[in-house]
Amino acid sequence: MEEDSGVTSHTEGLNGVSHECKETEELTNGHFNHKPISALKQNGLLQSLATGGEQPKTEEESAEVEQAREEWEALESIQPVVSEESSPTPLISFNEALQHFQTTDLGEVLKNIQPTIRRTGLAAITHFLFGPPRIHRELLEERDLVFAIAQCSLDNSQAVHMRVLQTIYKRLTGSKQDCPRFGTHWENVGFQGTDPATDLRGTGFLGLMHTLYLVMDPETLPLARDIYKLSQHPTQNFPFCVMSINMTRIALHALREEALSKECNRRQQVVGVLNEFFVATFLHLYQLWKSQQKTISDSGFVLKEVELFAKKNPKQMLRRLDVFLRERRSGSAPRASPDPTAQQPSPCLGERGARSEGTRGKEMHFTGVCELTPDMEGEARLI
Repeated sequence: MEEDSGVTSHTEGLNGVSHECKETEELTNGHFNHKPISALKQNGLLQSLATGGEQPKTEEESAEVEQAREEWEALESIQPVVSEESSPTPLISFNEALQHFQTTDLGEVLKNIQPTIRRTGLAAITHFLFGPPRIHRELLEERDLVFAIAQCSLDNSQAVHMRVLQTIYKRLTGSKQDCPRFGTHWENVGFQGTDPATDLRGTGFLGLMHTLYLVMDPETLPLARDIYKLSQHPTQNFPFCVMSINMTRIALHALREEALSKECNRRQQVVGVLNEFFVATFLHLYQLWKSQQKTISDSGFVLKEVELFAKKNPKQMLRRLDVFLRERRSGSAPRASPDPTAQQPSPCLGERGARSEGTRGKEMHFTGVCELTPDMEGEARLI
């Protein structure tokens, strides 16, 4: 009885091994090899299984069974290997991307930048006497870096450049996987064609850096998604990334015209002020576009109005952004977009806001296209 029970246990164990070995054998060379029944019956191992364990077990069969078991156990331990090429590109932060440019030799690029407006004659004297203050000497290097980045184009050979592009796409769409470098999918996030590089005219890589800041900063990411959602609206849609690049263009003009110098000097930084001014300008456009039911046909007029107001009132733009983000942090719904005809002072601004109540309405009245001065730098349009 003990011998019979041992044979029975052995047979049950072999049934599982035989089935798996059969599958492994049949899948040889990547396809099934269907063997005729007569050929299978000639297999000594299968014959011993078919007898139900009644025949005595030979040493040769035992060795064959043991080898099959070892091969099956080894097969179970094999895990698929994921190649590095198939793994998603890691997201990149704004600071990491900025550090890349800080440690890159931009000597040749710096020779071609124009960080300020060249004025001569009466214009130079007037600007010197009544214009904004000049930026502090210790901030000149940081300011020049900004304009140098704006001279850099998108480089396919630079891993940091590609990570910035992939990060923007993933944060806007929610995708976890990388997307091809070229393709119509870039139009889904608001580029005008299959290659984002063609939309960076006038802002260079700084246009992507600002968009990266918008989608990677935890405080501004919800705003970025709100703007992106509006850009997908059936009637109010607009190309998100192209519009973002236009906000960078406005910010660059404001910095070059020294409209941001006072705030940069106060904070002793340039990049941070420029980033916030970019976001504030985008917020201003978003609120205006949404509340006034603007469409893509209005884009030229809206961009001109936003640029004129932003460069004239940089401090007010930054204050509004601060109020907007604080209200969002506190959980209260942010206030509606500014009314161009009657803007009420915010209670968060305190006495300073109350003192400016008399002039706020006038400041918020956007200048029409016919009132633009002919020497206004740059062209406000979707580039």
